[in-house]
Amino acid sequence: MPAARLQLEVLSHIARLWCPAPSRILDLGCGNGILGRALSGVFPAAHVVFADFSDPMLDAARKILGQEPRATVVKADFASPAWLEAVGGKPPFDIVVSGFAIHHQPDKRKKQLYAEIFDILAPSGAFLNLEHVASVSKAGEELFDEFFIDHLWDFHRSSGRAQTRENVASTYHNRPDRKENILATVEEQCRWLRRIGFADVDCFLKVFELALFGGRKASHIIPVLGGGIAARGCHRSAVGAAYL
Repeated sequence: MPAARLQLEVLSHIARLWCPAPSRILDLGCGNGILGRALSGVFPAAHVVFADFSDPMLDAARKILGQEPRATVVKADFASPAWLEAVGGKPPFDIVVSGFAIHHQPDKRKKQLYAEIFDILAPSGAFLNLEHVASVSKAGEELFDEFFIDHLWDFHRSSGRAQTRENVASTYHNRPDRKENILATVEEQCRWLRRIGFADVDCFLKVFELALFGGRKASHIIPVLGGGIAARGCHRSAVGAAYL
């Protein structure tokens, strides 16, 4: 994946600043668990729930995680709200992440899913979605395709595989899963998040059609001794202005 290391660095950076002491993290549509494992390294005291509908992906996650006591691997299909029962929303999650999974859902279901995620977040909790998004123009789509093909070709050459760029391009354009993509622009999805109630919504990193975006659940303001205010939720030690 192009810029994979940078994507993980930016996601981890935001999580550390927005939620410095999480107790529960959810990796939704986890695949082999790469995002959840990255955050587990950042937050060694947090419990991470890894959720996916694919048995092979769950098996891969379990194999990598081993007997990690701070990890729970569950089968959950977010194509319907039934996934909420599988992951368990109580206590709420401090961080929810998803990586290249939600774009397979129709837009109507994407909106519903974002609202469901909002509901299971703790106050000040963060949602970060690393996702394949739509280009706003055909020209942008073509630029992304050429960029991705070059990346794949470089990968094959560095791995010692004899592949021409033409062969790589043909495989890329004719891959079976391409028809499963239901892409929406990052601008549109950020609007959905704001309407649901997420605060500080933004696109934090974008390389053509690869984007990291999200926001956080507005926190409640409570008084603290000595004056000032503090935010409930992830910012357990914060004193001062809370985000509204």
